[in-house]
Amino acid sequence: MPRKNPDKSCCSTEGTSSNCRVESLITVDERGQMVLPKELRDRAGIRPGDKLALISWQKDGEVCCFTLIKADALADRVKEFLGPVLKSITQE
Repeated sequence: MPRKNPDKSCCSTEGTSSNCRVESLITVDERGQMVLPKELRDRAGIRPGDKLALISWQKDGEVCCFTLIKADALADRVKEFLGPVLKSITQE
């Protein structure tokens, strides 16, 4: 069984050229709602009505990080990934 390293984050970017940073602190209200700051929405091109996919990251069975991605971008990535697979299946 692999040894767990409690000092290593599940969102570690070790070995990558990622540029992650804390953008802001937000509060969850009693209804579970959060507000993304306007400046961040503007920089990310998030407009009213846009759909975002919430992706959770787990470490040792507990959610430790969340990632938001525009649903359109996620769909494009899935198509890029599955396109060649589906093409090879249909050609057989």
